Amino acid sequence: MKKIGILTSGGDCSGMNAAIRGAVRTALRLNLEIVGFRKGFLGLMKGDCITLDSLAVSGTIHRGGTLLQSARSPEFRTPEGQQKALEILKGLGIEGLIIAGGDGSLAGALALHHLGFPVVGIPASIDNDIPGTDMALGVDTALNNIIYAIDCIKDTASSHARAFVIEVMGRNSGYLASVSAIATGAEFALVPEREIDLGEICMRLRTRYEEGRDNSIIILAEGAGSAQQIADSIKDTIGFETRVTVLGHYQRGGAPTVFDRLLGSRFGKKSVELLMEGKRGIMVGISCSVLGVYPLELVVNGTKSPDGDLLHLAEALGI
Repeated sequence: MKKIGILTSGGDCSGMNAAIRGAVRTALRLNLEIVGFRKGFLGLMKGDCITLDSLAVSGTIHRGGTLLQSARSPEFRTPEGQQKALEILKGLGIEGLIIAGGDGSLAGALALHHLGFPVVGIPASIDNDIPGTDMALGVDTALNNIIYAIDCIKDTASSHARAFVIEVMGRNSGYLASVSAIATGAEFALVPEREIDLGEICMRLRTRYEEGRDNSIIILAEGAGSAQQIADSIKDTIGFETRVTVLGHYQRGGAPTVFDRLLGSRFGKKSVELLMEGKRGIMVGISCSVLGVYPLELVVNGTKSPDGDLLHLAEALGI
């Protein structure tokens, strides 16, 4: 291989720039030309790419988001669009492609693999719901953002004797809610993987208040229910003032943690090396601190089971 490409797609997350930088610096060391597609698959469909060199990635490792930007492309989702993308890649002389993103982005990588094009995926999703890796890019930074916000809210909850329902991201995964609840000492974590029993929650909250504890934190994954409805139910049942805070996209941005800077650097470096070794149709992942590979077919068609140890820990702590 003499020329490869890289793109970031789907939701942005901290650590993507570290992955781009790791890939670029590794490619240059191996005398490879590397180009980056602007705005993900949308840029790929337009052939909108730039040559990446050491200057292009200088001073980027500490920045959140992605320097290449990200956007989805409805056209790429069609067989005709995927064939067009293949022709664009070949026309640009690109012999391999690295795609960083979540499940939709990795499905796009698999589509190109099925057309015979060498692709390596990098898991990047703050929900940490991608099979084949213990951690995805952006998860650790998002958790630190969430924990900082909850710690701040706990101060005012205590000062005003209030309950707060705090909504975090996670349409199908309760990872962020579970881990942040454990780390902040929250009273409840409401996740899509478990049915919500509002009656039980209200009963336990009433007991807490009768025991003299006059504030509570309930962390809700966005896919588990309506934050406002839960807050209204608590207020109506207990008569206790309950507020809602939706953290939204605040969770996804900010300077990446050391963990995400290292993980992104390792993923980027490994992805280039895998392409040079002739590997394709795989995603790089991490398990017990060791990098490995996982077939894209299993990534896209599989599901990631909840971490049993975390769930048991949450239950043991009464969350």
